[in-house]
Amino acid sequence: MAELEQQKYEVNHIDISYCTTDQGPALLMLHGHPHMMWHKVAPALAQHFTIVTADLRGYESSDKAVTAMENN
Repeated sequence: MAELEQQKYEVNHIDISYCTTDQGPALLMLHGHPHMMWHKVAPALAQHFTIVTADLRGYESSDKAVTAMENN
């Protein structure tokens, strides 16, 4: 079974966390609110696809939004 490799990518000074595998055509998996269900199916799909699972901003390991209090 393919292992999901966790990485981070910086976009406009914001780190976005994502995991990838490398096996076949690409399949982007985004989570909904409030559940991240892809982690249950990603390992099986990774046998046939290059999986990219991203933590949207503010979730899990991705950077959180700066609040007004933090800007002052």
